[in-house]
Amino acid sequence: MNNKKALTLTVLSNITSNYGEGLGNITAVQKIFRNRKTYASRSKESLKNSIMTQSGMYDDLKVVVDGATQKDVSKELNASNCKALEGGYMNTSGNTTIRKSSFYVTDAIACNEFISETRFHNNLHLARTFARQNDLNLQKDASACGLMPYQYEYDKSIKCYSITIDLEMIGVDDNYNMECNSEEKANRVISILNAIENLSLIVKGNLDNAEPIFVVGGLSDRKTHYFENVVKVKDNKLSINSELVDRIGKGFEVAFIAGDNFDNENEIVEKLEPISIVSFFEKLQAQVKKYYGV
Repeated sequence: MNNKKALTLTVLSNITSNYGEGLGNITAVQKIFRNRKTYASRSKESLKNSIMTQSGMYDDLKVVVDGATQKDVSKELNASNCKALEGGYMNTSGNTTIRKSSFYVTDAIACNEFISETRFHNNLHLARTFARQNDLNLQKDASACGLMPYQYEYDKSIKCYSITIDLEMIGVDDNYNMECNSEEKANRVISILNAIENLSLIVKGNLDNAEPIFVVGGLSDRKTHYFENVVKVKDNKLSINSELVDRIGKGFEVAFIAGDNFDNENEIVEKLEPISIVSFFEKLQAQVKKYYGV
């Protein structure tokens, strides 16, 4: 375990996209273009913010406005004693200080090509209530009543993202030559893992269960998204390629939720020997505690 320096995971989740540019009352999901095809996505910034918030890492966040709105950083408040700064900071108050994030998240990219599904809504109930309260005719006075139709693209699909945590950097702030104790380091990593295991998103007023339906990874001697290029889904089937199998064999675990999330579940069980999602994260938490000696 001494040669392990990082924790890396690649996750498949059935989640919504976040939204990019809007034009008037029309909102479009964020997309990327790859191999001459369009794929819906959720940005790494959106994912990271959700993880930081739901893990409780932002509970002690302090913000200052000093020419720019930025995280408050000082000798008394830094990454060693403020977990909200674990995701990195650049503070330009006085001398500029920069600390890179101790963990990195990729964009969550849909596994299948984007198919537009447009949803149409309006605020009819509010407008009708306003009309009744102000003795207006909703049909004649639609504008005065604030009646407004709107529409947006909708996407909820299996998306793939990776996250890698630099275990040597957790709780360390070289700008002030300070670091937290081992127990706090373990708690920070475990809180991030808990957020990933139970991740949920709120999009357009809807609660979105973003928990993993498939996850592979563990502690690694390489600070990179080790499984990013080998986890693929096509036609609702997980690609069981030799590279994926060989990499899992180097001391990593794989887990998935059974229940027709993939069309080749029997093949996944036979060739990858997965454990449950709950067991996967329990094992990972135990390894993190052992790594930090707590």
